[in-house]
Amino acid sequence: MAIKTPRMSGVAVTSLARLARSRAGGAALKGILRGELKVGLLAALPDALRGDVPLDTRPLQARAPRTIDDARLPLPSTSSWAGTSESFARAYADGATTPREVMERVFEAARELAARTPSMGPLLDSAAAAATIEAEAATARWKAKRPHGPLDGVPFAVKEQTAVRGLPRRSGAPYSDGSPQREDATCVARLRDRGAIPIGTTPMTEWGMTPIGFNPHRVMPRNPHATDCTGGGSSTGSGVAVATGLVPLALGVDGGGSIRIPSALNGVFGIKPTWGRVSRHGDSSTGSVAHVGPIASSTLDLARSLDVMGPPDPGDAQTSFAPPLPHGSLERALSRGVKGLRIGIEEREWRDATRVVAKACEDAVEALERAGAKIVHVQIPLARFAPAIGYVTIGLEACAALRAEWRDHADEMSKDLQVSFSALQTLSAVDFLDACRLRAGLRRQAQAAFADVDLLALPTTAMTAPSVTDAEMASGFVDASAIDALCRFAFLANLTGLPAGSAPVGHDPRGLPIGFQLVGDAWDEATVLAAMAHLERLGVAKAERPIVAVDILGGR
Repeated sequence: MAIKTPRMSGVAVTSLARLARSRAGGAALKGILRGELKVGLLAALPDALRGDVPLDTRPLQARAPRTIDDARLPLPSTSSWAGTSESFARAYADGATTPREVMERVFEAARELAARTPSMGPLLDSAAAAATIEAEAATARWKAKRPHGPLDGVPFAVKEQTAVRGLPRRSGAPYSDGSPQREDATCVARLRDRGAIPIGTTPMTEWGMTPIGFNPHRVMPRNPHATDCTGGGSSTGSGVAVATGLVPLALGVDGGGSIRIPSALNGVFGIKPTWGRVSRHGDSSTGSVAHVGPIASSTLDLARSLDVMGPPDPGDAQTSFAPPLPHGSLERALSRGVKGLRIGIEEREWRDATRVVAKACEDAVEALERAGAKIVHVQIPLARFAPAIGYVTIGLEACAALRAEWRDHADEMSKDLQVSFSALQTLSAVDFLDACRLRAGLRRQAQAAFADVDLLALPTTAMTAPSVTDAEMASGFVDASAIDALCRFAFLANLTGLPAGSAPVGHDPRGLPIGFQLVGDAWDEATVLAAMAHLERLGVAKAERPIVAVDILGGR
């Protein structure tokens, strides 16, 4: 029988962390890891489900890129309350405002959000001085009618594990090197080259090791739809920055849902691209599951940012796998519609979502079907084990990558991370390599499924945003059930390297957003974005104004 642990915080989690790091605590933690997070089920799976230990992480493509007829539909409406890159560019072109004026409002609004109780501030380190200079240059380009493109002068935020020139790259840890970065990460540099302006870095959970959205080392923003709930993680600040309207675009990193989870919980759009599509050069990510990608207020902003960031980068050998991405091709894909698309449903997967989450996502599937998509039932038997395989994979890769930090700074780590790392170290090399073999089997099963479908539809998370108290945010807490519910549908795409997007498709009775996930074949971000854009076009997917919001464009 699985061990069910209650949420633990304060004195209880401090005592658990102390026990966890003792020899006597190992057995109990091993039971939690193998029971509640279902890692213990992996060893009993039939050998036929396993493959050889993978020798590379190249995504397995099921078939050639889709050649779906372009319906030449209009772009989804940009009339949402929050600014998009399109509405910013229109305001600049019309002379209604300037990048310089926008930048002043962005930093004023960031201060206002941070001053709230509880804090809703999504900025950690500000790039105000550099952003002001860049905004002046962008203002001059728009005045001369020579902008660098539709992203020129558009503000964006960056998760604190991704390098921004002149700012620290801290990855959620107070004991990490806080020296200013000498150069931008490739993804940041490419957006900056098109005139987009980084406003600073956003706070994340410590080393990205929890999807819930708390970090006792940071003043973490809450969920703007309900401030007694978390904003999800680990790209917490990036999700909140977009959801509050501070920026139309932010960068996140997704190793087990860390782009899609905060997108879903905060009611915005996000996409984890195919493994190797976006360079990780300049990002602190290591291992084989973490992807850099955008969170945004619209599918148009997802497409535009990926179009810019997507070409291969000599600084990241993994991007050498990526096929060419013709300039502007993802933005053009938004006009395709969904007529003729085959969308796969793995019915057994949906059973773990709460009824309110499943119903909202079922409604989204029905909307796509009414628009001409065909629903196909598929089977991916290992999908239900993807979270357990993922916990072993990302957990042990993190333990290895952070070996020195654990040795030198374990006492400074948050109590929940001490518990997690202590539990993970009860696993063996055989556990890790067996998870690798099961991952190979999952990749093979997903490839077989995509030979017959264009997309796979799933909820993004099994639940909406977890509630949280001030005391829990201050001390940190352990909640294995919430972690499992938030990661339940995420690891399938991380372990296979397939592209996966989340679109906001409704709310629960408390008004908390619900995310709908679409997974595509390798290198086929275009089809994922086309379907998400059609949901946006139909009004099924929309970033709604939250309770806590700022209007940078002033209603323009």
